[in-house]
Amino acid sequence: MGQTTTTEPVTRIATDHASRNESAQPSSAPQAGAKTRPARGREDKRFKIFCGSANRPLTEEICKFLGVPLGETKLQRFSDGEVYFQLLENVRGMDVFVVQPTCYPVDQHLVELLIMIDALKRASAGRITVVIPYYGYARQDRKDRPRVAISSKLVADLLTTAGANRALMVDLHAAQIQGFFNIPVDHLFASPVLVSYFRELGLTDLTVVSPDAGGVERARFFAKKMEAPLAIVDKRRTDINVTEVMHVIGDVAGRTCLILDDIVDTAGTLVKTADALLEAGATKVYACASHAVLSGPAIERIANSRLEELVVTNTIPLREDALRVPKIKVLSIAGLLGRAIESIHMETSVSTLFN
Repeated sequence: MGQTTTTEPVTRIATDHASRNESAQPSSAPQAGAKTRPARGREDKRFKIFCGSANRPLTEEICKFLGVPLGETKLQRFSDGEVYFQLLENVRGMDVFVVQPTCYPVDQHLVELLIMIDALKRASAGRITVVIPYYGYARQDRKDRPRVAISSKLVADLLTTAGANRALMVDLHAAQIQGFFNIPVDHLFASPVLVSYFRELGLTDLTVVSPDAGGVERARFFAKKMEAPLAIVDKRRTDINVTEVMHVIGDVAGRTCLILDDIVDTAGTLVKTADALLEAGATKVYACASHAVLSGPAIERIANSRLEELVVTNTIPLREDALRVPKIKVLSIAGLLGRAIESIHMETSVSTLFN
């Protein structure tokens, strides 16, 4: 290791990343209990939280909620892009949580996470829990075409092989991905944060809409919490990131519609679904999603769409141009993740967070 660090130039990235993401913190969003908590964490010397470069502001919010300091690390890159990671404090025998969504650039943040896990394992951490607010590669969860990879299973194997002992995730694209792991997985839903926000809006004649058949279970749960009927949009996918909306199943005429999805990527499906609902007689259309990937033309599409508002969570830090769009609102899930981390550490029920 010594030879590598002396012969290769290293570029520090941790400070720059923190400053880039400072503006991405949700400012006016409900904090879901994100105020500082008189938690046991500050007094518990066997409990530590670390993070990579993917979403440091969210991790800092979680630490503030729990009343624990963020673990000290050195995260740097060699001039060719290789990751150098070092723990700057003792973790021997400790219960350690690593927060790192595998968002854009996905491969970079994934490798970063794997290296952090390996460092913790070799430093003799007692238990390593990976906290992945957004699980990249989740959309490839089955062989729907000949000769394709099941990348969500591959990533699960990589995390386990690296040394993760358990995982905590938010709104997986498909619930069965939990079965790809040979370690315990706690699957959280952002719906408590989103439901709270839309209840406060007091929308009348509300119908919750699933943008495809695959999201019906998620939308049904949300509709039950909102005490609203459910509608479904029949969608046909013609290629990757290309969809064609067919027709609306359910009565939406004269009603306010709320589209619920887990991911907003290029926003093509979202905008076409909103148009289909308005053409079917809906008066207004809102949308919400857990993960704001917002790649390609997504931000422009949302800004020019007929949506009243798109509400997302901070599992992924938003780019500056997305933050400037008035239609996009960010809610924090730091309190939700903080309570889940506390429950895992104290070995109490995580399922109570869904009530």
